Amino acid sequence: MFIAAAIVSVLLALVLVFSAVGKLTKNPQQVESMTSVGFPVDKMWLLALAELAGAVGLIAGLFWWPIGLAAAIGVVAYFLGAVLMHLRANDKTIAPAGVLMLVAVVAAILVPVAA
Repeated sequence: MFIAAAIVSVLLALVLVFSAVGKLTKNPQQVESMTSVGFPVDKMWLLALAELAGAVGLIAGLFWWPIGLAAAIGVVAYFLGAVLMHLRANDKTIAPAGVLMLVAVVAAILVPVAA
């Protein structure tokens, strides 16, 4: 079970880092997505910080599962917020945030079980 938790955690952490880099470098695609849901572009760095914290927590959780569980729950909350922002803005590109939220739920389930 540890291998499954490690694979899910590492892959999710990589996606979070990739997304954070896009936000920090103001990737045009991410800027467009943020403006379409009404999120202020000058505050994107806060989202990037949350994503990086989640990625670090997921990796640290492979060594001490309570941190991984807390990080996974935080990532679930982060993507739940993203889903809600897309719904509020009546934006149709909700699938990426929804899928990543589900992957974070899987990580939250696997991390304590693998301990």
